Amino acid sequence: MSRALGTAVLLLAAVLVLLPFVYMIAVSLAPAGALWSGSLLPRPGLAAARDHYAFALTQVPLLRYMANGAFVCGMILLLQVLIAAPAGYALAKLPFRGRGALFGAVILALMIPIQVPAIPLYVGLAYAGLLNTYTALILPFVISAFAIFLFRQFFASYPDEVLDAARLNGFSELAIVWRLMLPAAWPAVAAFATISVIAHWNDLYWPLVVITDTDMMTPPLGLAAFRSSGESTGNPGALMAGGVMVTAPLVIGFVFFQRHLIRGLGIGAT
Repeated sequence: MSRALGTAVLLLAAVLVLLPFVYMIAVSLAPAGALWSGSLLPRPGLAAARDHYAFALTQVPLLRYMANGAFVCGMILLLQVLIAAPAGYALAKLPFRGRGALFGAVILALMIPIQVPAIPLYVGLAYAGLLNTYTALILPFVISAFAIFLFRQFFASYPDEVLDAARLNGFSELAIVWRLMLPAAWPAVAAFATISVIAHWNDLYWPLVVITDTDMMTPPLGLAAFRSSGESTGNPGALMAGGVMVTAPLVIGFVFFQRHLIRGLGIGAT
């Protein structure tokens, strides 16, 4: 009985979470008049769906927004892993003075949102002439406290005997990180990659601060500009079609990596 009750609660929560996405897809496929029919989910129409998706692709450079988002998310993830893997290894396996205090600083950094350093970051980027560039979108996020914490937790469980044997065979500390630790930490890498890409793909706040050039907009900022420009006024189906196209890559990626996400976070918590 308790298992059935728990399953029912989870199913109800899943329905509540998925219902807005189902409605978004239904509106993107339905004629404009069907929205006011009174039904919970408007009836789809092939011609209306074609018009909505074509309108969203032609009235705004939606594919350019998505390409910008993919490049920014990919570069942020690459730089975060390049920095966090050695840092996590040092905190987990290398004895040095102040290691505990440094790890405490990493934990503290987890509680600081981007809104706190936003003003000095913006001023620094403005003085450097980097506003409306990919650098402005990428640079503030290349050091991830969460990635350092996750890799440190994963690396802490790695056998010290294997590391000692690698050192006896002439491995440097960086070689140990890239040739031994990181391949073994694939669940943690996949879990962090999923979280990082979703977070930065959906980020509206920071691009809204540093980007005003249409060609540099990321997907959420581009959709916000599409909505506020008046081009989607009276055509909610086109706006929902844009939302579907922007959301679809994340849903597909999450379905593909969900097992790695659960496994990686489970190991990181041990």
